[in-house]
Amino acid sequence: MSSIFYHAARLPWPTDWAELYGRSAPLLLDIGFGGGHSLVDWAKARPDASVLGVEIALPSLRRGVQKIEKAALKNVCVVQGDARLILQACCAPGGVSEIHINFPDPWRKEKHYHRRLISDAFLHLAATRLVPGGLLDIATDHAEYAQWITERLERTPYFVNRRASTFVTDDSERLQTKYEALALAEGRICHYYKWARKERLPETAVPNPFPIPQETPMPHIIMKSPLTLADIGRQFRQMHAAPGDTHIKFLEAYQSFYDQKLLVETYIKEEPLSQRVGLAVQRRPTGELIVSLHDVGFSRPTRGIQQAIVHLARWIASLDQESAIITSNIAEELLSDIES
Repeated sequence: MSSIFYHAARLPWPTDWAELYGRSAPLLLDIGFGGGHSLVDWAKARPDASVLGVEIALPSLRRGVQKIEKAALKNVCVVQGDARLILQACCAPGGVSEIHINFPDPWRKEKHYHRRLISDAFLHLAATRLVPGGLLDIATDHAEYAQWITERLERTPYFVNRRASTFVTDDSERLQTKYEALALAEGRICHYYKWARKERLPETAVPNPFPIPQETPMPHIIMKSPLTLADIGRQFRQMHAAPGDTHIKFLEAYQSFYDQKLLVETYIKEEPLSQRVGLAVQRRPTGELIVSLHDVGFSRPTRGIQQAIVHLARWIASLDQESAIITSNIAEELLSDIES
């Protein structure tokens, strides 16, 4: 789309923002920039900084890119992806100077509350990525979500309020967005949170359970098995596995007409990353089966991918008593689980 548009799953982890922007400058994150007006306004107001717009929705990203290019701004880029993934995977600890979160989705139904961006865990993650004294601004027009945010900010040990009250209902410093203007016109009260990462915290007071995800070599397992790919495909059923904090769903199996490869569509969720990938089962010329990550799409070979390959190979082994692993490059502690 543009040289200023990136995808979080394709950026290096962590990202060298100085190299990407072509200079060393404070990094400012605008999470949920919507139409892009506030993003462009912030970039204009802070020529000394590198501004990063974070969005999921492709239409918002396109609008943001158009506004940035029209304004001929050189200090702002946009990235598509979940804010948690971008903070944890792309941003090194202490690498962010400011975070603005504009009207995050309130996920109104109680069964969806776990999807809300603002949580105890997110505030902890933000504290590990912000510099001491780094700013955190949040805006919402949803009364119940405001109460939710208030409770979590008031109990966090990592942030301090920059105002006399937990939130204010007027913020003359910010550019009013179209969404904000619509909310006010409809009589909704906007809540603005102006907080900051505490300046003085002992390093041990901010534990960092949010490591930057590590990529592994392209994982594979080599098996001996008398089963044909057709045998395996006929017995395939949707399966679920949940090793540790990883959630794996084997969704469907497809047979290739070209090289007789079996492709297993798989969904893998491991914090902070979710991937929909193809796992390949193929007969080698020497007769063995190889279970591996297919190169379709832009999947990242992470620990979760290794776990999925282990579980797929374990399932294949369960179909026939003569099937067994010969070798692999999977982490030893994960591979040992295959025989349990």
